[in-house]
Amino acid sequence: MGMSLALLDTGPIRSSPRFRRLWLGQAFSALGGQMTLIAVMAQVWQQTGSTAWTGAVGLAQALPLVALGMFTGSLVDRVERRRFYLLTTAAQAVCSFLLAAQGGLGTFPTAGVLGLVAVQSCFSAGSGPASRTFLPVLLPPGELAAGLALKRIAGQAAMLLGPALGGLVVGGFGVGACYLVDALTFAASLYGAFGLPLLPPGETPARPGLRGVADGLAFLVRTPVVRGALLTDLAATLLSFPISLFPLVNAERFGGAPRTLGLFLTAIAVGGVGASALSGTFTRLPRPGVVMPAGSAAWGGALILFGTVPGAWAGLGCLVLAGAADTVSVVSRSTIIQLHTPPGLLGRVSAAEQLVGQAGPELGNLRGGLLAEATSGTFSLVSGGLLCVAAVAAVAVATPALRGASSASVAAEA
Repeated sequence: MGMSLALLDTGPIRSSPRFRRLWLGQAFSALGGQMTLIAVMAQVWQQTGSTAWTGAVGLAQALPLVALGMFTGSLVDRVERRRFYLLTTAAQAVCSFLLAAQGGLGTFPTAGVLGLVAVQSCFSAGSGPASRTFLPVLLPPGELAAGLALKRIAGQAAMLLGPALGGLVVGGFGVGACYLVDALTFAASLYGAFGLPLLPPGETPARPGLRGVADGLAFLVRTPVVRGALLTDLAATLLSFPISLFPLVNAERFGGAPRTLGLFLTAIAVGGVGASALSGTFTRLPRPGVVMPAGSAAWGGALILFGTVPGAWAGLGCLVLAGAADTVSVVSRSTIIQLHTPPGLLGRVSAAEQLVGQAGPELGNLRGGLLAEATSGTFSLVSGGLLCVAAVAAVAVATPALRGASSASVAAEA
């Protein structure tokens, strides 16, 4: 494969003005969201000096996504999706303006700050699944993987730049200014969404309430290719997510230097950005159903190596490989799900994908931490990687439909 074909495929940006506008708007909004995360952490720490309270920030963000995800996904499949996305994104912007107002006052209680974060996450539980339904409408099947890779690299760039920019703004102007920047970036996201066409639900809108949720779950159970993609992702995150182990592994094997610990997460992000920049190597392949399990198994294998190789630099190299493998797996997973889910069910299936992406890493961190308490950080890391590889292989062997999933496949309407 020539170098030009290996690089990130920017074809969707050139061929679809609507995708380009949406992509740019969401990229700016993602940057603002990462800045707000730093601002919330800084404010909560300044007010409480408690790691329990700073830990509650993640809980305030995650619980609404877990509790509301499938219900908001069902709602996405019943309403006009562009309007729903605009309303939920505007509501998130209002929450950011409220955070900016309280940050300027400096007297708001910590519980109130977390409450605003939780309310904003409630609206994110709706805007996330709605946003995931746009690309199959804006791009032809052959460009869908490239569009997802572009979204991935924008999100990774926000994760790399956002915290640094947030720290500078908080240090120079205070948390209120950082929240305000985030609120203003929502204008870019809204601008991108205004360029979308009307996006009605499928020919058969979702049934209301629990019946619509049950229909979505039934589709997941009876559709091997989608079920296999989500189970593969769970195998990688639930069994081998390593973030909670980094401080202990750093102390056990690399001397416990804070600088080394900080480089662990940076290495994963660098690998992810590198894989996105070279995503043409896998987005142009016709069989994402083979690429995804390979990426997930490579993630587990890289973590096994990280737990066994000598020297901090070799360990960092393994984490770069893990970050690259994660990007390959995530982009391929989303490609499979969006190509093999009927339009009328895409909101609910996207909500399930968002839920797996949110809950899997959190539970994986918990699993790894509990096992490390009973054994060691290295044992928990290596055993998790081995379990990941074994589970991914089991899912792939048991799901021929996943292995045969093609980027040329398009699901029929439900």
